[in-house]
Amino acid sequence: MALRTLISGKTLAAAALGGARTLAAARGVATVALPDLPYDYGALEPAISGEIMRLHHQKHHAAYVANYNKALEQLDAAVTKGDATTVVQLQSAIKFNGGGHINHSIFWKNLKPISEGGGESPHQKLGWAIDEDFGSFEALLKKMNAEGAALQGSGWVWLALDKEAKKLSVETTANQDPLVTKGVNLVPLLGIDVWEHAYYLQYKNVRPDYLSNIWKVINWKYAGEVYENAVA
Repeated sequence: MALRTLISGKTLAAAALGGARTLAAARGVATVALPDLPYDYGALEPAISGEIMRLHHQKHHAAYVANYNKALEQLDAAVTKGDATTVVQLQSAIKFNGGGHINHSIFWKNLKPISEGGGESPHQKLGWAIDEDFGSFEALLKKMNAEGAALQGSGWVWLALDKEAKKLSVETTANQDPLVTKGVNLVPLLGIDVWEHAYYLQYKNVRPDYLSNIWKVINWKYAGEVYENAVA
């Protein structure tokens, strides 16, 4: 996640959940920046079209970044003035847009072109943990597809690690809520965006087809690295 310093990624997560006191203590505005993608917009075709990727990144993610930064500036001014009403009113915008930035920054890393290893099954520690907690890799995909398809409205489906229990789970979050809203011990290994803007231009209203095809470009190597760092 790209930050223009001033606060750490941990502080950003707190801000996205309404950490007004942290920002007040920082005595400044901590903005975020739209991260570059590590691949071309068309590199994930045919699983995800280049047009979807361009709009998703340049329009949707960029809007979350701009609106989050705007809300932070307004929050900073409100805290300076001691305007408690405005501070409270801004929390939903901070959570929504900050969550959108956090989630999408993870999402881009979770994807990889097939020519570079996208879609290759997880190996070593993560692969073993998936077999232990879900029975098989295929069982995990089936569960995530079912959970993602059943999610009403917009949101995300996650493969998460509970750091305390040392156990994997499938979680869903509504709208742009980041995974931390489901529990502070949950580490996002893999997040799939099931907002319509992530697939509608290509898959129309058939979300299950999108979920079935996105596995062809999932970056399991990255998920495995996050897992191994979290359990180390």
